[in-house]
Amino acid sequence: MELTGTLKQYILATAESLHGSDRRLFMALTVRLRGPGGQRRAERELGWSRMTIREGLHGLDSGLIRVDALGARGRTRREEHLPELLDDLKAIVDAQCQTDPTFKTQRLYPRLTVATVRQQLIVRKGYTDEQLPTEETIRCKMQRLGFHRTKVRQCKPKKKVKQTDAIFERLNELHAESDTAEDVLRLSLDSKASVKIGLFSRGGKSWVRVAAADHDFRPEATLTPFGILLPRSRDLYLYFATSKVTSDFMVDILDQWWTGVRGRFPQVRTLLINQDNGPEDHSRRTQFMKRIVGFGQTHGLTIRLAYYPPYHSKYNPIERCWGILENHWNGALLETIPTALRFAQTMTWHGKHPLVQLITKSYQKGVRLTPEEMNQLETQIHRLPGLEKWFVDISPRN
Repeated sequence: MELTGTLKQYILATAESLHGSDRRLFMALTVRLRGPGGQRRAERELGWSRMTIREGLHGLDSGLIRVDALGARGRTRREEHLPELLDDLKAIVDAQCQTDPTFKTQRLYPRLTVATVRQQLIVRKGYTDEQLPTEETIRCKMQRLGFHRTKVRQCKPKKKVKQTDAIFERLNELHAESDTAEDVLRLSLDSKASVKIGLFSRGGKSWVRVAAADHDFRPEATLTPFGILLPRSRDLYLYFATSKVTSDFMVDILDQWWTGVRGRFPQVRTLLINQDNGPEDHSRRTQFMKRIVGFGQTHGLTIRLAYYPPYHSKYNPIERCWGILENHWNGALLETIPTALRFAQTMTWHGKHPLVQLITKSYQKGVRLTPEEMNQLETQIHRLPGLEKWFVDISPRN
């Protein structure tokens, strides 16, 4: 029996309409009609599995038909009935997660309980109590998404100011707005602890034997990583400073970065900048505020500074990149600056390599404005009432 185009379509459509043992028997009868070599020809021309065909032939010859218990295969996952559930779950939990404080794993630790997450799905996402699965099921789904529980001593910050909850609420509002606005670009900025360059062990593991120096008193050099992360597009930019990371350094890097990428974002008029209220970039640092105001005026941008509360800096998205970098180069010896830069270039963040650059310019610490100069500068700054230190808007002059 030769297969014409019409006959082939008829056979495939008939097999597709059958299920279980009926489909296997139909496949076996079709192969028998084709004669010797039918299994191989059916595999080649119809795309059928020879294992499935043999099972159908065994049923024809023995008379023993295996009945498929399709109804006993368990319930379908809840996300098949609620296709937006996992995205909504991640949106709620991700904003309330901190990275591993030791930077030794890539795990994320949410500050919310599972019961709170379930309640937020009802209040913020419009689900009903009957639609949502149990707390235990939600916990399992959170683990599959990469969120994990850990000991309280690792999650709980050392201190908590009274404005902490209000700060997180405002951060969530700003992030939700920026993720849907085409003219707003959200950045996450932070610097990492300095890295010693030399034949020093970094506590990592390697597949080959590596011998490091037994003392690290005199490094060849030190590098301080500074990162800019775009949470929406997941683009990462790493700058390695041989000098101190000061207010001037941060704004110079921000200016250099924006000059290089603004062609990609012609519609952006506002930069929402997440930071962790460090000593060189908090909103009361006079030199930083002077430089960031000048940056916004130079480029005609509205700058929105949104800081994470004290002792909660690990919720800043850029912090998650440092753990990946540490795992990537900890098993090697960073004996020279080019070696460290090459390791940074080969790390990946969500499948993308970062743009890496070495900054050798020296910066002076301790630069600050006089009280009179800062008072004049405050006239160009709008602070959020009640949270003045953490949320600052800077509009360009007309």
